[in-house]
Amino acid sequence: MDLSFSPEQIAFRNDVRSWIQGAMPAHIKAKAEVDGNFSMDEVMEWHKVLYAKGWVAPNWPDAVGGAGLDPTCRYILTEELELAGTPQLSPFGLAMVGPLIIQFGNDAQKARYLPKILAGEEKWCQGYSEPNAGSDLASLKTSAIDDGKGNFVVNGQKTWTTYAQYADWIFCLVRTDNTGKKQEGISFLLIDMKTKGIDVKPMLTIGGTPAFCETFFEDVVVPKENVVGPLGGGWMLAKALLGHERTLIAAVGWSQRTILRIKRIAAETYLDGKSLLDHSSFRSRIARLEIQLRAHQMTNYRALAGAQLGKAPGPESSILKLRGSEILQDALDLAMDVMGHNGLEWFNEDVDTVSGPEKWVPSMFNYTRATTIYGGSNEIQKNILAKWILGLPSR
Repeated sequence: MDLSFSPEQIAFRNDVRSWIQGAMPAHIKAKAEVDGNFSMDEVMEWHKVLYAKGWVAPNWPDAVGGAGLDPTCRYILTEELELAGTPQLSPFGLAMVGPLIIQFGNDAQKARYLPKILAGEEKWCQGYSEPNAGSDLASLKTSAIDDGKGNFVVNGQKTWTTYAQYADWIFCLVRTDNTGKKQEGISFLLIDMKTKGIDVKPMLTIGGTPAFCETFFEDVVVPKENVVGPLGGGWMLAKALLGHERTLIAAVGWSQRTILRIKRIAAETYLDGKSLLDHSSFRSRIARLEIQLRAHQMTNYRALAGAQLGKAPGPESSILKLRGSEILQDALDLAMDVMGHNGLEWFNEDVDTVSGPEKWVPSMFNYTRATTIYGGSNEIQKNILAKWILGLPSR
């Protein structure tokens, strides 16, 4: 297995890096330089820049508007976007429901939804988790009852529906059958968020971001043609989608950029008359983190090499999710330690005591507490690894 980059791939990386710096609008670049939080309008503005370049959906086949890049170039593009601090595009359309529609949708669904996802004309959110069905997702209760007129009537509640307040559509797991095993009665349904009976209630996170929502469905009428894949086949689609989501949470570039930010802050933070970077104890903490990240990066390269040979994401994607989320949290833990009392900055709107690379650390630290939970909690990932990679019996 060759884990090195070819001269052509290195040249592509240089081209991508140069293009990003030239393509970022000035106001987005200014915020990227200090790792700021981007508004949804800024995210969609960057989406359309990437769309014009043809790079907005690097993991889609070129036949349906993808970038026509091989897995290694897709990885390079993703990593360089993370390293540059560009707005993270909403994954729900591009990286989640879009690939599932490509794989499982019919021709009419592909023609209806894919072009608008690509162009950024319709935004999506995900309706999976419920108040009593998070890690145990198969216990979901949101029902979709056939009304005998070509529709389903949906009732129930979804929670942690990220950016539902901005979304035009939601892809939902709903229960269409209560008989048999609970996994067998779940279907994958696309729902227009403008439909009567949908109520979205945003929640403010502790980091000050309006990311999460609760979404309620009361007698919401949805055409049966909006089912993707076979009726009752939603569990199969959910597992396929989560495999793609967990590879996204590897976040190698994001962690690399966080470590660079730590070094910038540490160079300007003094203790006993010298910068933190001049203290061997602090340098050893950075070194340990960088070693862990490098090992994680090599695991990601192994998955990438498999993808280059046509291998789809399997249970090993749980390794990427597990370690990627932990390393990112550890990096932001260290950033908060470096900042000291300035790490208590969030929600202090009247007094702006920090700036530059420090300014957005507290918000990001709080937001990324969720990385070990979303995409399947890390405890669930350990169960997957034990069963499907180590072959240990389940209890």
